Parts: sequence; C-alpha cells; structure tokens
Amino acid sequence: MRIGFDGKRAANNLTGLGNYSRSLIVQLAKLFPDNQYFVYAPKQKKSKQIDTFLNTDGIELKLPNKNSLSLIWRSFGIKSQLKKDNIVLYHGLSNEIPFGIQSTGIKSIVSIHDLIFLRYPNYYKAIDRFIYNFKTRYAAKNCDCIVAISQKTKQDLIEFYNIKEEKIKVIYQSCDEAFKQNQSQEFKDSIKAKYTLPDKYVLNVGTIEPRKNLLLLINALKDIDPTCKLVVVGRNQPYADQVRAQIKSLNLSDRVIFLKDLPFIDLPAIYQMASVFVYPSFYEGFGIPVIEALYSGIPVVAAKGSCLEEAGGPESVYIDPNDSSALAKALNGILSDSILQNKMKIAGLKYVQKFDSDLLAQQMIACYYAQLNKK
Repeated sequence: MRIGFDGKRAANNLTGLGNYSRSLIVQLAKLFPDNQYFVYAPKQKKSKQIDTFLNTDGIELKLPNKNSLSLIWRSFGIKSQLKKDNIVLYHGLSNEIPFGIQSTGIKSIVSIHDLIFLRYPNYYKAIDRFIYNFKTRYAAKNCDCIVAISQKTKQDLIEFYNIKEEKIKVIYQSCDEAFKQNQSQEFKDSIKAKYTLPDKYVLNVGTIEPRKNLLLLINALKDIDPTCKLVVVGRNQPYADQVRAQIKSLNLSDRVIFLKDLPFIDLPAIYQMASVFVYPSFYEGFGIPVIEALYSGIPVVAAKGSCLEEAGGPESVYIDPNDSSALAKALNGILSDSILQNKMKIAGLKYVQKFDSDLLAQQMIACYYAQLNKK
C-alpha cells in the first residue's frame, strides 16, 4: 500500500503537531514495512529530529517541483503528484486535506486535533479563525474518515459541524519515545547543573499564552510549600508579560525559573526530576504534555473541562481552572505525601500504556484498511 501524508508539520515543526506526525509515521513504517510512506511537504527544516525521521526505512520525502507555488501546492497542486505516485490513501495529519481530493479516487483521512478556535474564539485573531474553520470544516465534510484525537474532539465535531458519529474514529496520540526511557542519573545531574534546577520543583510545559492559564499556577504558587520552585518550559507569547508582572507583584521572582528554546534531548530529564507536573489549561484537544509526564513517572494535576481527564486517567488530580486555592491545596497534598506520590506514579504509568505507540499505530492501520475496503 502506498500511503501519502501531509508532511508540513512532520518536516518542519519540532514540537506539537510535528511530533505527532513523525511519531505516527515512524511507528507505521516500523510495524508495517510492506507499505510505502510518502511525506509531502512544501519544504524541509534542517534539524537532527527531522533528519532522523526522514532516514527511517520506508519513508520518502516529496517536495514540490520547481514550477509549483509552495504556498498553494499543499492545498491544490499536490493532487497531480499524489496520482503520479500511485497513492491509494492520503492522511491529512493536521485538520486539512487537499481541496478536491475526492475527485481523484484517492481515499482521504484527516486527523482533527481540536476545534478550540470555535470553542474559545477569543483566543484567535479573526482571520485565523476564518482560515482554521474554513479548512477544518471542508476536511471534515469531504474526507472519507475523520480521526479525532480524543472523545472530546469527537463531541465537538458532532456539535459544531454536525458530523455523523459513524464517520469519526477516535485514535489517541502518544508521545516521543524519549519520555518512555529512564534517563541516567549522570545525565540528569548534568541537566540539573546546566539549567540550575532546584531539588524540588513543580513543572509546567507549554506555550505561555492565555489558554494555557499559567497565571493560575502563579497565583497558587504563593500558597504552596516555599521550598518548592516552579519551572516553566515554553515559548513566550505577549501573555508572558502578564505572568511576569504577577510574579513580581507576589514577590515570587526567586521561585520561578523560565526555560525556552532548550534542546529536545534535555526535556525528558527535566520531566523525570520534577516533583509534580501541572497543566491548568482551559481547553485542549488532548494534552500531550500530560502523557509525557505520566510516562516520566511523575504525579499530574490538570484542569477540568476539556479532554485532560482522558489524557491523565482516574488517578491524576483535576481542579477548576479558575480556582487557584484548589490548585494550591492539591499541590500541597501531593508534595507532602510520599505515599500518595508513589500511588499516583504507579497508577499513571499503568494508565498511560493505553497510549502505547505500537497500539495506536495498529489502530491507525486498521482504520486505513477499513476505508480502502469500503465500496
């Protein structure tokens, strides 16, 4: 079987959707080597992560020819190349498919990660909302099958786009294999020294933007164990200025460490040395950092109200994303109770096996064959 993938993120993004795309395609290539996997991208970013991905046996990168306009090739011009390459199934990995692909005879699947731009439109510029909604709605209506990355996203698709339930298959995401491997003590010690990390810290990972709700954690920090610091890993958005102002007003500057642009190879060790992982986001399509934390063997506290209960499982702790007192109480309870910590670690590692990469790849290939067998 010759399978094509929208590779824009896989060949260019080093986090989020890029990790999702690369992880899925690599697992498919390793588990089902009889197939051929073509990754279509308008360009390729040079990085070790992407080079390693593209050097995997069975994976071939396809770029636009010199006469193609790369800006529109992914949405329009790609169709003729898919037919030339004898692709039988195309998987749009991030909410979109080429316009008119249904006329080519090529089966199409689209992964839809979230509809946050509809659920919380205030977080997006008007032009971005329009583009995201236009492309996502088109893909949802015109593909052969939708892969929703959580039950919550499936519910949103039914609610906002009136998609029939039988058209949607829920297949979760996993995370990079690096988070599933215990880092050596020597390496963790070197990372601790490199970033001047404290002995005890709460960890938060994600872009510093309003939806991720870091201010809640800052407001809770003043009421938790004063020997515990907060380590924040993420790219700054303008919202970071509000966060820093609140840190200053609460006299917490010496208790918060910001890290950004760090090498991916360092991140698993930072997770594994944390005391607790906190993800207070108002809304997520799934929440990969929660999975990374569970695989890293640390307790998780997350917000209620979206899909984070699906990601974190029944033994993680969930709080109202508007209640800093509840967050502080939850954190103090975990930080002061080693028995509870151990219970949460064991339960979290057991639960997170449902997001095993091999298992999810098997579910995806079954989805592909189901579509190809439909008449």
